[in-house]
Order: sequence, then structure tokens, then C-alpha cells
Amino acid sequence: MKHLLIAAGLLSATSAIAADKPQLTVYTYDSFVSDWGPGPQVEEAFEAVCNCDLNLVGVEDGAALLSRIRLEGENSEADVVLGLDTSLINAAKDTGLFAPSSVTADYALPIEWTDDVFAPYDWGYFAFVHNADYSAPANFRELANSETKIIIQDPRSSTPGLGLLLWVKAAYGDEAPEIWAGLADNIVTVTKGWSEAYGLFLEGESDMVLSYTTSPAYHLIAEEDASKSAAVFDEGNYMQVEVAGKLAGTDQPELADQFLEFMVSDAFQQIIPTTNWMYPAVTPAAGLPEGFETLTVPEKALLFSPDEAADVRDQALAEWLSALSQ
Repeated sequence: MKHLLIAAGLLSATSAIAADKPQLTVYTYDSFVSDWGPGPQVEEAFEAVCNCDLNLVGVEDGAALLSRIRLEGENSEADVVLGLDTSLINAAKDTGLFAPSSVTADYALPIEWTDDVFAPYDWGYFAFVHNADYSAPANFRELANSETKIIIQDPRSSTPGLGLLLWVKAAYGDEAPEIWAGLADNIVTVTKGWSEAYGLFLEGESDMVLSYTTSPAYHLIAEEDASKSAAVFDEGNYMQVEVAGKLAGTDQPELADQFLEFMVSDAFQQIIPTTNWMYPAVTPAAGLPEGFETLTVPEKALLFSPDEAADVRDQALAEWLSALSQ
């Protein structure tokens, strides 16, 4: 009985210590918090320095994050949102729910970063991934005129899906509706998020899937499998810069700032390449992992500014919906 009482006392003391730790809740996308994503390593590394409990909450894909924040408003339990991108920055700011950030870093981005609310943590190029022995189309027109079957993501819930709309719009402008009309019969299905789409591709449900030029690195490094490639298109490939921001209504503002500063540190950035399979926003001290040098790099990068993306988003979405409803 004495031993039981001692054990109970230790358990109670441990629980009390845990209860005293502040909790930081970060909304992000499902693949980030998965067992193979960055989440577990990020949680362990941040908790080692913050004396806190990091609560990572997965919310489908990137665009769904903004929808949830809008729905919850000032009552959101989130302190930080991680997983928006440049196409959603203006819409996120328009909610009035995000606070300015003072995060600075020696960014290794292909563009200059000056935003005072959101901080970048990784970036990459959208691309259609396919088996290396597949003769991939060289551009959207060639894709539309081929029998190639593709899987894409819904732009209303997924940042890659929205990125594809902006990619077509950036490359073709007023001719975008014509491109979508041609692509409609190539599309096998439209998924809510990236994970489902990529999984279906790996199961053989399509010839290509909308993903990133960095996706083959996963197969090469994690699986020692060189059977996947990413298609570089003649028109250029659209860039994505993923960002995080602090909620104005957070009850842990200092802890949220600490997390954002940690996010651009080497401890976080070195995790990104081989878990999120993107380029880190700040090059790790050890450099990029072996295998990244084999990745295809587009000769031409396309990217709307946040203002431009906000201006064309609704039109691009309407064109896409119209083409797929025919």
C-alpha cells in the first residue's frame, strides 16, 4: 500500500507539472502532422526548448486551413496557422485575424521576402509527377491533346489545387478557359487534398498527379527508388512559398512568436527537406540532403504576387468550374 501511495503521489506530481506547461496550438495540414511528416520531429525539437506543450492540429489541406479560421473567427483555439501560401496571404489578412510578425531570417528563396505578417518556412515548384519511364507531355496544350490521365486537387480546399489554377492563368491568361476545356477529359478525379491524390497515383489510378518537383526526392531518398520523375513544362512551373502566421487573438503571444522564430531556425529547417519534401526557406547549416541535386529545376518560374493572386483567383476558379461542369 505504501508503494502504491508513493506511486500515486509521483503520478499526481507529474500531472501537475504537465498541467503547468502552457500549450501552443498550431493549425496545419494533415500531411504535416502525419507520422512521416515534419510534425513529430518539430514537436519534439520545439518542446525541448520552449517548456511548453505543442499541439499540432491537422486540417485537411492548406486552403481548408483558411476556411476553418474564418469559420471559427476570434473564437479559434489556434495560436498559429502554418500551411497557407502566397496565393492566400491577402485573403488571410482580410479576415483581420492575424497579427504582425517580426520574424527575420537569411532566406534562401528565389524571391525577396518583405511581408510583415507571414513568415515562410519552405518553397517549391508545382509539377506533375509520373513514372520515369512514362513519356510526359511538355506543356498544358500537349497534355490536353493527349490521353494522359491526371489527378488534381480541389482549389477550394487545397493549396496545390489553387496553385494549378494560378499556374494555368499565369501561363495562358485569357486563353485559360480554352486550356481547361481541353484538360477536362484528362482529369480522373479531383481530391480534397494532396495526400489522397498522391496516394491514388501510387495505386496506379492515373498517369500523373499534381505535386511538386521535389516529390521524387522522397522516393529516391526514403525508398531508394528512382522510378518517379517530375515534368517541367515549356510555359514554366508555378512556384509555391508556404507560410505561417500568428493569430491576433492568441492567449500565448510570446510563445507564438517563439515558435515562428524557431520555424526559421536550423533546428526546424533541417527537418523540412526529408519530411515535407520541399526546399527549406533557410538553407540548413549542413546543406540540402544528398539526392536533392538530382531534382529537375524548371528554367522558368511563374508566380503571382499576393495582390495579383487575389485579383485573378475568383476568375480562375470560375473558369475551372465552368470547364469541369461541361
